[in-house]
This record gives sequence, C-alpha cells and structure tokens, in this order.
Amino acid sequence: MNDAMSTTDTAQAADTVTAVEAALPLLGLRITAGPIELQGITDDLLGPLACLAAEGISSPGGPQFLTPWKAEPPQDLPRFLAQYYWRLRADFFPDRWTAPLAVLWDGELAGVQELFGDKYLVNRSTETGSWLARRFQGQGIGTAMRQVIAAFAFDQLDAKHVTSAAFTDNPASVSVSRKVGYTENGIDIWAREGKPVPHQRFLLSQGNLVRYEHPLMVTGLAAFRRSIGLDA
Repeated sequence: MNDAMSTTDTAQAADTVTAVEAALPLLGLRITAGPIELQGITDDLLGPLACLAAEGISSPGGPQFLTPWKAEPPQDLPRFLAQYYWRLRADFFPDRWTAPLAVLWDGELAGVQELFGDKYLVNRSTETGSWLARRFQGQGIGTAMRQVIAAFAFDQLDAKHVTSAAFTDNPASVSVSRKVGYTENGIDIWAREGKPVPHQRFLLSQGNLVRYEHPLMVTGLAAFRRSIGLDA
C-alpha cells in the first residue's frame, strides 16, 4: 500500500511540475556551461534563496541596491523575496517580461541572474541584472554568469544588444561589465535612499562579447521562446 501511494504521489508531483512549466515555461528553462547552471526559480528554491540572501549580498558599508534587500528584517525576507519573484511571474507577458534564473555553481546555490525584455520583439535588446551571495563573490562567478546569460541572449533569443547598468559606487559590477565586453553608454542620475546617485549604463554587441570558456547547453528553449513571442 505504501509503495503504491508513493508511486501515485510521485506521478502526481510530476504532472504538477509539467502543468506549471507549461503555463510558465521560464520555470522549465535550464542553461548549463561547465560548473555553472542557470535555472528557472521554482517555489522549492524560494526558501533556499531567502536563506542565501540573508547571509549577505553586499559587504557592510558596501554598495546599496535599489531594491532594499538589507532593510528587510531576516524573519520577513522569505516573504519579501517570494512575493518579488511571484510578482515577476504574474507580470510575465511577451511585450514585457523578466526572467529570473537561480545560479548554481558546482551544484551549490549562489545567487540570481535576471534577463529583462521590454518591447523585445521590436528592439531585440535585453538587459541583465543579478545578485550573488557574499561568500561566492571574488571568484569570477559574477563574470561567468554574465557571460553565460549574454551568450544565451545572442545565440538562443536572437538579441541584437544586451545592456546592463550599475551604480558608480559598485566597482565590482562595473568591472564585470567591462570584462565581458560591454562599452559605456552614458550616465543618468537615480534616486537611491533619498539621495542622487550616478548610474552608469553599458551596451554589449554580439561581436564584443568575451565568451565563457565552456559551451552552453539549454533545455526548455523552444517553449521559452514561444512564451516571449518568438516562433509564435
């Protein structure tokens, strides 16, 4: 009886995952390249990501984020983070979408890499954003995950340009953009915590991309392309 129940439960779980991924193919997207893997943020990853973020993202006195992760009490961070990623799912449309992907390094959860599209079918321009837990910083992982997502955008999503931006007091992010091949594309001023802060923009073309040493392997691509209006 227990074995039969276990088999049934497993089959129902598989059906549920299939149904969810069919509704939002982003959750079934997987990109692997050597030690790095990017995958859709399913509900089972929300708790571990909250724990990871609670460990620390920016160092004490380091650059601040526009989204106030550090301002959230630790006990509220799981709800805050879950609501943020659920909101991105609810607002996912071909005309405007955000694709957050969990970053695993050698199988260990390390952070999140995001890809944004706004009028993508018209401009073929997508933007990147990311966060990496403090204990994974300074090891080249931030550069590798940016190289992987940029190559994915160019090779698999037919992008013409990939953009990024960073506050000028975040030298690590600025350095990653330059290593990957982005060129500076102007400065605007953003309000952060009630103060004006310079915000450096970057632009990357396919010919300037400094590619990651490992080739990309992608699963769930066809369904994801359809979900953003490609191959409709």
